Amino acid sequence: MAIKLIKIRQKFNDAHISDIMAHVKQEILAHAILIRPGATIAIATGSRGICDIPKILKATIDTILELGAKPFIVPAMGSHGGATAAGQIEILKELGITEESMGVPIRSSMEVVEISSSLKNKIFMDKLSYESDGVIIVNRIKPHTDFHGQYESGIIKMMAIGLGKHKGAEELHRFGIEGLAALMPKTAEAIINTKKIIMGLAIVENQLDHPVIIRAIAAKDLMQEEPKLLQAAFSFMPSLPVKNLDLLIVKELGKNISGTGMDPNIIGRLMIRGAPEPTTPNINKIVVTDITAASHGNAIGIGLADVITRNLFNKINFQAMYANVKTSLFYDRVKIPLIEENDQQAVDVAMAACGPRSADEWRILYIKNSLQIFEMYASLAIVKELAGKIELIDGGTPCEIFENDGQLISI
Repeated sequence: MAIKLIKIRQKFNDAHISDIMAHVKQEILAHAILIRPGATIAIATGSRGICDIPKILKATIDTILELGAKPFIVPAMGSHGGATAAGQIEILKELGITEESMGVPIRSSMEVVEISSSLKNKIFMDKLSYESDGVIIVNRIKPHTDFHGQYESGIIKMMAIGLGKHKGAEELHRFGIEGLAALMPKTAEAIINTKKIIMGLAIVENQLDHPVIIRAIAAKDLMQEEPKLLQAAFSFMPSLPVKNLDLLIVKELGKNISGTGMDPNIIGRLMIRGAPEPTTPNINKIVVTDITAASHGNAIGIGLADVITRNLFNKINFQAMYANVKTSLFYDRVKIPLIEENDQQAVDVAMAACGPRSADEWRILYIKNSLQIFEMYASLAIVKELAGKIELIDGGTPCEIFENDGQLISI
């Protein structure tokens, strides 16, 4: 690649909650009447890269302890972690959530109980949570990576799919998009009707992934309140600075970044048969070079790329990745793209497929991952287009993005 790129910074508003632990405590205490002294409380949490999730959970736990209840943590991850209890504990550990750091037990099991209902899908709930005196669900509200609707990724989804463990996730996903958009909310409503759920602690992040809203919501109000928070999440959602690209270079994908490794809302690729592809952004070719360590080899979403590296391919844990995709049934997302031996070769091959361009015509962005798009490298054509809308780093001096060994520089 002979084209040099310029490091830029998008201008985002970073207003957010500064004292997270005090804020969480205040929210929980506002619903103290729902927490009975001596009660065993299951705190359900997931596997996504939520900013400050250890602080949010610790504040939740400490407040519940102050109220005289007995909290414990339950991984509410559906089929993640290779659909094993040990794998889900390991994911929590990668997020900084351990028994030592939280001061309470982590109880992980894939056992579920079936909840009776009139729905056409079966409803499952984590057995440990069901047998507790009540459940508090902690999750981020955000646009989903597979579909759009009144309820997307959040408390409702974690209740219906995450807390359903492998069986619950598999059951809803077998209905495809209908299972997510239509049956998931009805499933959550049926679970709420069991009176096993106490409240949800909903988190909305700003464009820099810092918590801007953290709200405790009583179970009876969840179905009404979550759609409002989803609209707020859409308003805070970041995006790439331009809508048309020849090439997007992504340093890493990962399950801790997005449920699909790369967020389709950011890269404009969905890859679900029967569902329309996003119209923006329009990206000709996508290169991905690595996978996060926190993914434990689950490279789901790799099929959204056009070219990958040997380094990435060698890190794939096919058992974990296939366990995940056999639940969602979106098989196109794990198809293996073209493999090149190093980062530079992967980029060169992708550029060749874009067709001839002069040096000042190329529209290229290089990002760390689909979650961290505050700072990135951009080609000259894009920098000129965004003049006045971005900050130039290092004086706007164009630089080579590859080391001598053909690997991408850090970002």
